[in-house]
Amino acid sequence: MATCTDNKTEITLRGSVDIVSEFFFTAINSILYQRGIYEPESFKRESKYGLTVLTTSDDGLLRYLNNIMMQVESWLLSGDVQRLVVVVSGVDSGETLERWQFNVALEGGSENSENSMPNGTAAPQQKTLKEIHGEIQAIIRQITASVTFLPLLNEPCSFDMLVYTKKDAVVPAKWEDSDPCYIMNSQEVKLRSFTTSVHKVDSMVAYREADEWEL
Repeated sequence: MATCTDNKTEITLRGSVDIVSEFFFTAINSILYQRGIYEPESFKRESKYGLTVLTTSDDGLLRYLNNIMMQVESWLLSGDVQRLVVVVSGVDSGETLERWQFNVALEGGSENSENSMPNGTAAPQQKTLKEIHGEIQAIIRQITASVTFLPLLNEPCSFDMLVYTKKDAVVPAKWEDSDPCYIMNSQEVKLRSFTTSVHKVDSMVAYREADEWEL
């Protein structure tokens, strides 16, 4: 949990996992809404990070995302998550059009404390929850503004989720290896990052330039 004080917030491993997982869920929903993968009517407004964000109200999509996030949380707790990727592909062309990538790194912690981290390194300086939410807010704002620089999606699109883990991570049988879905000669935009003092998350999006698409 995150223990709040007036000045600083002691972030435990569990608390950091909760923060990172909630960010992933919110960011994925924002991408799906802003890029028109699902109908706007299937999203509802919520208040998070001092912003109005949109999250799905589609039961099937919600079950899918919740199942993924449950496993991601487990891997975050064990220190096995390295990267989460949202792949946007054209339904007709089968081409990968966008690749939203969130890299996860451990900041550190004490192996034998509640704040324990798998690598056993020293914990960095604590941050306030307000500071963390401010950094996350900046990333969500960038995702919202992505429609100003990303090419228009000119065909119906679907999405897939990729989770990169350490080689020795325990992977459930229902999870399968997947093609990385790289985009050849892609353009990349680096987004902001945030840190909980336990985890650091870097964000970026790669995309195909519009003039490369078959119109």
